[in-house]
Amino acid sequence: MITKEHIAETYQTIQDEITQALEALDGKAKFQEELWQREGGGGGRTRIIQNGNILEKGGVNFSAVHGKLPEPIKKSFGVDEDEFFATGVSIVIHPNNPHVPIIHMNIRYFELNDKIRWFGGGIDLTPHYVIEEDAKYFHQQMKTVCDKHHPTFYEEFKKWADNYFFIKHRNETRGIGGVFYDKLTPEKSGLSLEELFNFSCDLGRTFAPTYAELVNRHRHQSFTEKEKEWQLVRRGRYVEFNLVYDAGTKFGLETNGRIESILMSLPTQANWFYDYKVAAGSAEEKTLSLLKKDINWV
Repeated sequence: MITKEHIAETYQTIQDEITQALEALDGKAKFQEELWQREGGGGGRTRIIQNGNILEKGGVNFSAVHGKLPEPIKKSFGVDEDEFFATGVSIVIHPNNPHVPIIHMNIRYFELNDKIRWFGGGIDLTPHYVIEEDAKYFHQQMKTVCDKHHPTFYEEFKKWADNYFFIKHRNETRGIGGVFYDKLTPEKSGLSLEELFNFSCDLGRTFAPTYAELVNRHRHQSFTEKEKEWQLVRRGRYVEFNLVYDAGTKFGLETNGRIESILMSLPTQANWFYDYKVAAGSAEEKTLSLLKKDINWV
């Protein structure tokens, strides 16, 4: 049977691979690493990149924590036991060019005992300007890795992402979605725990080449002050989702996680304007029209 130690070690390797790929992609900035210990058990490696050629702020974090599960989380999970182990890699990248999208990835594993073990994760894309060709490429990449492991994963996880990354109070999706899954077990999927782990790793390793392609399509594209303003408005929406709805943020805060690592997903700068309106027929209006659930990109 696959062990939690092996899963954590492999996730660390994936963190190494991704940070190396992102440094090569940016060509200027380097990740700074901070090792930390969690009071109660475990710790992690926080890696932050800032002020690069294209990567304004980003984090590629690894954690492997254990200890007592807080009562609110026990109730949320519907379990009685409280000794938990959780490990994962979490990524958010905020580019400086508004024509390059924000991207988020998370792969994670959670264990209470030999019977209660599951995987979660996903990759989703948040363009400041939705370019349909890019959206189709991104979703095809997600579908390809899903189809390799299960014929229904893409359809199920794409719908899950649409519903999860939805800003209810704005009635809009955070971006163009992607794939998202949680509490994925052998019983639910029909795959073994090892097969689910392999899917998790393949998804994690899809991140770097997929994002590199999208960055290189737009990294040299010029932008106006108005487009930069729109980027900051869209970052504000990103912040709203993460602080109001994101389950990972809530889990980290409720399990006494490291605040700097949890909130590394927030951009360096974001704007909120009162009653912000976009011009009719503008690229901004087109983007808003595409921030909807259930768009078939492939």
